[in-house]
Amino acid sequence: MADHQKPLGSGFGAHSTASDVLSGIDLTGKRAIVTGGHSGLGLETTRALTEAGAEVIIGVRDPKAARSATRDLPNVTVDALDLGDLASVDLFAKQVLASGHHIDMLINNAGIMACPETRVGPGWEAQFATNHLGHFALTNLIWPLLEGGARVVSVSSAGHHNSPIRWDDVQFADGYDKWLAYGQSKTANALFAVHLDRVGRKHAIRAFSLHPGKIFTPLQRHLTQAEMTAEGWLDENGNPADPTFKTPAQGAATQVWAATSPQLDSLGGLYCEDCDIAVRAEAAGEPFVGVKAYATDATEAERTWRLSVELTKIGSR
Repeated sequence: MADHQKPLGSGFGAHSTASDVLSGIDLTGKRAIVTGGHSGLGLETTRALTEAGAEVIIGVRDPKAARSATRDLPNVTVDALDLGDLASVDLFAKQVLASGHHIDMLINNAGIMACPETRVGPGWEAQFATNHLGHFALTNLIWPLLEGGARVVSVSSAGHHNSPIRWDDVQFADGYDKWLAYGQSKTANALFAVHLDRVGRKHAIRAFSLHPGKIFTPLQRHLTQAEMTAEGWLDENGNPADPTFKTPAQGAATQVWAATSPQLDSLGGLYCEDCDIAVRAEAAGEPFVGVKAYATDATEAERTWRLSVELTKIGSR
């Protein structure tokens, strides 16, 4: 079997914006869901999709703030969605299903990073629950509206390099590490795309995951200035110090590209970065570039799917 996990030569790159990758693409009549679509990369994604003619439903924890943030954008619907609460996910999904409208793009964008130890639901570690399980449940609950042609895009991260799935302690019952927990959740995002593409393909549902790049957004809200200075992201005065950081419009580009590009029409289950299919990390030769083998492994992906079904009681396909 051919290994498609290699760059296509898309013509875009790290400096491309979400609007750049949609140049010449008319999304009139298309519907998208963008979780967390009112701030950071989500807002830039919503803006670019609506500018290209799409209707966008955004699921957010704070609908009032979301309506304010998107008030100047056309064709945006805001609904409440807390990905760490399966009852909230179920209610959001029921509202989407009640419309009966086909969903062409589901962009699982919302997430949390490096938060203090937090438990949600029946004691689940919050990053795994919010970043992965909530999106897993949402995707499976609205499955009937995805059938017949849809792309599901999971926003992963190069942070997946920090940890595979920790099968001996997924919920960090034996000591919490915020960066390992974030890394595991981002590996889960990538593995979700692998298995979702496998089970969805016969229904014309294709899936991708991606690393958006490093961008200053509300995602960093749990980090102190000292931590970001130690990482080299900020200088000692709190000013941006890492020239590889992208603007939000550049950061949103890869997820928009993965959701819409005709270059991906016959592909799926792949991890992308810089508006192209990513290289394999083992061949990249530099840290945090490309996708780790454990994040694209079909057996790991199926095992993660089975665990997610077991935990959420949703999605047994």
